[in-house]
Amino acid sequence: MRKPYHVFFDTIFRGMDPEAAHHLAFTWIGFAGRVPVLRDVIQGALAPYLGRGIGGPGSVEVLGRTYPAPFGLAGGFDKDARAVRGLTMLGFAFVEVGTVTPRPQPGNEAPRMFRELELRGLRNRMGFNNEGAHAAAASLRRLRASAAGRQVRVGVNIGKNKTTPAADAAADYALCARVLAPYADYLVVNVSSPNTPGLRDLQTTAELRPILVAAREAADVATREARQKRVPLLVKIAPDLANDDVDAVADLVLELGLDGVAAVNTTIGHDLGPGGLSGPPLLPRGLEVVARLRARLGEGPAIIGSGGITTPTDARAYLAAGADLVQGYTGFIFEGPLWASRLNRALVRDAKVRR
Repeated sequence: MRKPYHVFFDTIFRGMDPEAAHHLAFTWIGFAGRVPVLRDVIQGALAPYLGRGIGGPGSVEVLGRTYPAPFGLAGGFDKDARAVRGLTMLGFAFVEVGTVTPRPQPGNEAPRMFRELELRGLRNRMGFNNEGAHAAAASLRRLRASAAGRQVRVGVNIGKNKTTPAADAAADYALCARVLAPYADYLVVNVSSPNTPGLRDLQTTAELRPILVAAREAADVATREARQKRVPLLVKIAPDLANDDVDAVADLVLELGLDGVAAVNTTIGHDLGPGGLSGPPLLPRGLEVVARLRARLGEGPAIIGSGGITTPTDARAYLAAGADLVQGYTGFIFEGPLWASRLNRALVRDAKVRR
């Protein structure tokens, strides 16, 4: 028998413009997350593992923090950190917001999001549409003002503005890191989106090194001034990198003492039209990249695995390949509001069995 959400998707969302459907769902999730009693009741029903405090049965110690469960939401859904509590209410153990750029930008012209129904995937050419670093910082400041908000695990994905020349990219990443580090549990340098011209060229080690150094230094200054502990810094890479280039990024992470890698972003290895493809087609390459990174990095740096996760089995495969945390986005669209809870409940049960 078909799940109720699949019926709802086919009768309501399927006929809507994908970006309009996203905004509708985002609005309702954000609203529910701002109503304390409603939020707490829903979270208690869907994600009791989030309310058991530090050291629960499915918790993960990584990046200097304790995560209540391994599975979180990838960047791209909540670009401006306006619905974090609503998303954790639905069972995500952490939320990665962004991509955030220094200045607001509208992104690419519409249409820019497409459902690939036969693949159960999404293709997007959004172009880092967001309200800018200072707006995201204001949202996160409000979140962190409450005790409950300070307990939520939030990553911040940062990028450069479309109009910023590649030669000045390091300054964009440094500005974002400086403004957002005081509110983040980790930062991710995104040089792997295919929707900002020239961005993926920054994945070469010669171009990437000054960006990572500048972001690291800026984040350290910001947290020292705020009298906070150091914020971990990761770099996000594309599935389309050649294996030798994956190795080169891993070597650079070790050289610079970075905290880890997020793998992988969307792929341009398709003939469906412009934009990066996400969803199940990414799973094989995502697992391959994560396993290769773990072999190259050893046990120290963290890996956040993503790309094609739909089922608990997919998430387990990433963890077995060497990921410390896993995250998804496209499955949320196709599987509905109970998706994160189902995945994390399964992973928490796995942890109980191991113990």
